[in-house]
Amino acid sequence: MADQDEGHGIDLLSMHSELARDPQPTYRTLVEGSPVLHLDGIGVLASSRAAVDEVLRAPEVFSSNMSAHDLKTRRPLIPLQTDPPRHREYRKILNPLFAPKRMLELEEPITRLVNELIDAFVDHDEIDFAKQFSVPFPSQVFLTMLGLPLEELGRFVAMKDGIIRPDQVVGEPRGHPATDAHQQATADSIYAYFEDLLEERARALRDDIVSHFLIAEVDGDRLSHDDVLDICFLFLIAGLDTVSASLDCFFAYLARHTDARGQLVADPDVIPNAVEELLRWETPVMAVARVATRDTEIAGCPVRGGDQVMAMVGAANVDDGELPDAGEVRFDREANRHLAFGGGIHHCLGAHLARVELRVALREWHRRIPDYRVKPGVELEFTPGIRSLDTFPMLLGPA
Repeated sequence: MADQDEGHGIDLLSMHSELARDPQPTYRTLVEGSPVLHLDGIGVLASSRAAVDEVLRAPEVFSSNMSAHDLKTRRPLIPLQTDPPRHREYRKILNPLFAPKRMLELEEPITRLVNELIDAFVDHDEIDFAKQFSVPFPSQVFLTMLGLPLEELGRFVAMKDGIIRPDQVVGEPRGHPATDAHQQATADSIYAYFEDLLEERARALRDDIVSHFLIAEVDGDRLSHDDVLDICFLFLIAGLDTVSASLDCFFAYLARHTDARGQLVADPDVIPNAVEELLRWETPVMAVARVATRDTEIAGCPVRGGDQVMAMVGAANVDDGELPDAGEVRFDREANRHLAFGGGIHHCLGAHLARVELRVALREWHRRIPDYRVKPGVELEFTPGIRSLDTFPMLLGPA
């Protein structure tokens, strides 16, 4: 195991904008030179595919409990921050609600939402892709699934940002009293919102995901009121932010790589493979946190009980030990075991929904807007940790 003071030139888990903007060179440096790295005051970084797999597939040793995720929540978020055996009980109930067939049934309304957004700017010369597409699109899908009016969009985006990036909202660093107060107030408002929604749905069930949470039953097991509340909290922050980040990453890449974009325009059938490859290469969620429950090892390197462990899924996704040409972006891969949706028992519950959203977005966008590019002179500034953009000035049409 390498230590921070051995001089690798990596200020990694402060996750500065330089790393978020272009993470692949640092990922490869980690995989090749420091597959397991200890950073004083931060914890342990596992970066090679073998090391990350070891962390993600041993939940009894590397816990996902609440201590790894401080979002000012009252309880661990379900199922993300739960460990076996309780985690298995939750997934048994939740997995059928997010099964591929159910998510494919959403393709028609998702297609309609995409085209309504594109209608508003298809004839423009310049747009802000983040503000006009990547943020509102998944948020509108979320509102549709909850059976809520699209007019709630601004409120939900504000709640999401207040939890995930309160420092950017407030303008003070994390740990500052004002930042902590804003994050806590946002968390309280999310609970209050969903308390009211659950009460409303309990009085009159509908054909929406919240109603399904309330009535879902497998082998006599059902979700409690607090369970549903905690699931909704997670659903809000995960369902909105990660798809927005994926779209930002995908379109930033495609805007700069005309050959890759041309493949999608010429042959839409390549889009499912392109989604998987761009998830692998861009990996919008750069790392996932775990806590070591006891003294152990990762790839033969010692880890102390209580250490925070960051599984660098982005680095694992460009490890040549997994793919011999991992440094290339190829839309013709027949096998792509990327970890953009995590791995092991905590593989993302909403992965099938995210795939439908991303496939539809790429298909409809490139059907209607084949040519676009980053506005000249603009340096895209990705947020750290989850690689999203606050602003993405984009020019539409041929150069």
